[in-house]
Amino acid sequence: MSKALNLPNTLALFRIALAPLMLWFLLERDSSVFASWHPSWLDYFAGLIFVLASVTDFFDGFIARRWNQMTKLGAILDPLADKMLMLAGFIGLMIIDRASAWAVFLILSREFFITGLRVVAVSEGKSVASTMAGKIKTVVQMIAIGFLIMNWPFATTLLWIAVILTLYSGYEYLRDYYKI
Repeated sequence: MSKALNLPNTLALFRIALAPLMLWFLLERDSSVFASWHPSWLDYFAGLIFVLASVTDFFDGFIARRWNQMTKLGAILDPLADKMLMLAGFIGLMIIDRASAWAVFLILSREFFITGLRVVAVSEGKSVASTMAGKIKTVVQMIAIGFLIMNWPFATTLLWIAVILTLYSGYEYLRDYYKI
């Protein structure tokens, strides 16, 4: 059990715990807990949590590969943590009216579809490896979420760039699966 709970898996579990915490700061703006807080402080805390979680995403993969600590548990936890973080960010931002519902729908639909495609591929003994477009998509999504949380200029433009990259990388997965 201790081998399964190595540093990369612990970082993924930490990211899983941070996702609902970030969502809480995004959604509980009218809560009595934050009654005396300026709304910008809630953005700062949500942004800080998101950046911290995003950094753990990089390090858990890097450490797992570098120190040869890849585990079956990590293969489940890492993508789960990524999806939970993105889901919390996009849904929270949509609810507070900083992200387009259409953009969130397109991004999340692609994520669910590709997850399903990967499950089917594994059941058929195939591997659908991550593409460079998929990695770029993730980085742009993270940047867009950060800009949206902070309500910075060009946040909406970044979100739609993320949508385009998300759909394109989904096409690449589909193409690679079917060898189109």
